[in-house]
Formats: sequence, C-alpha cells, structure tokens
Amino acid sequence: MDIKVAIIGGTGVYDLDFLSEKKTTTVSTPFGAVSLQTGLYQGIGTAFLARHGHDHSVAPHRINYQANLWALKTLGIQRVLATAAVGSLRRELPPGHLVLVDQFIDFTKQRPLTFFEGQDSPVVHTDFTEPYCPELRRYLLESAPAGCWLHNRGVYVCTEGPRFETPAEIRLFAQLGGDVVGMTGIPEVVLARELGLCYATIALVTNYGAGLSSQPLTHQEVLECQQANANNLRSLLQNTLPRLKGNPGCQCRKANPGL
Repeated sequence: MDIKVAIIGGTGVYDLDFLSEKKTTTVSTPFGAVSLQTGLYQGIGTAFLARHGHDHSVAPHRINYQANLWALKTLGIQRVLATAAVGSLRRELPPGHLVLVDQFIDFTKQRPLTFFEGQDSPVVHTDFTEPYCPELRRYLLESAPAGCWLHNRGVYVCTEGPRFETPAEIRLFAQLGGDVVGMTGIPEVVLARELGLCYATIALVTNYGAGLSSQPLTHQEVLECQQANANNLRSLLQNTLPRLKGNPGCQCRKANPGL
C-alpha cells in the first residue's frame, strides 16, 4: 500500500472509521517505536496516528513528538493533516468553529523542539515565515462542508499543559495576537517542517479560555464539544483526502535541502 498522507488525531479523535483495509503498523525510530493505523480512502493510502494514544493515556507534555514525526517520514508520508482541540481567546471564535491556523506562538518549556541538536548533527536554522503548508490549508478551506464554520486564519498559542491556562494568561495571549490556545501544536509543526513534510492543523474550538466563560473548564466539556462537531471534522477530512493524490506543489519539502 502506497501511503503518502497521514492524519494525526487530537483529543476526541482516536479512530478513522471511514478507512478500509485498516491494519496496525509499528514503526521503529531512533526515538522509540510508534504504533499507528494504515488504510485506504477512495484509493488513497492513509496513515492515522492517535496523538494521545487510543485511550487518551499520554499527556501533552509527554507525547513523543520526535518519534511520531520520524515514523511518518519513514513510512514515506508527504502530507500531514493534524486535528487539535483548542480553547478560544476571542468571543468571536465560539465553541464549534474550526480554525486553519496559519501562525503560532510557543510557550512550551521542556519539550525537545528540534531534530538538529548541534551535537551529532549540524545546527540548522529552519525558516518559519509560513509555518503551515499553504497548499494544504487551501485544499482544506475549499473542502469545507456546508454549515461548517471554518476560519482561514488564526494564531495558535501552545502552552505546556496539562493544566488549563489562568485567566491572566488568556488575557496575555490575546493581547499578543493569539486566537486559540492548545497544548500539542508545538513541536509537532516544527518537526514536520524540519523533515520536509507538508503540515496543516485543523483546530476545533471546544471551549472559551478561562475568564471568558463563567464556568470552570473541564476535560469533559472538551470531549462533548468534540463529539458534537465530529461530523463536520469527519466530512472535512473526507472531502480533502481525494485532493491529495498528486505530489505536493509547495515548498515545504525544500525547507532543509540536506534531508
């Protein structure tokens, strides 16, 4: 099976029921083994990786991002569609809306952020003027199902987690230009670009950030909103996959010519 596309499932996305001929594959990497599913959708070989594990047992700060992205590259993946549950920093982005983020701000603290540590490998400074693949973002925007609130742009603020943010942090992030906040976008997008993979994030707003809502935040609230909007996300992925049959026409694979 020729597999060129991968979908990374975030909170609430633990399986792709529309894939046929599914099987579990384990990929060995220098950073550890990675278990994922492979299958077909309309003749398109697709890999699916549950970011938190199929039982949501891996906290955001403990995800082996390096192993995950290396495994996708090893499989021959060219394009990665990532889903992520996020909180909104702005009232005009209510729960249920989807955002194709185009920029990020990194507030993580203790995660490996690169494949190029400068010890046994060269120091590489990768350009991030356009962090997310413009071609993938365009395909996703053009594939939005009817009735789906899909925003073309947004700034993703990534925090360490697993705790939710304080109201003071939410106000700060909004003042810095952030639109949504999550815990898993970094270093995933960074590692994907370092490996020359096309990468786009579909952020599903599941709640307002602390201080924008009168109610305390709960993980159950996130799951319930994710489930309520699962059909829109599912349709968006299904509509987009058939458009990914050819080779990428963007510049993502040229980010690090030495790879």
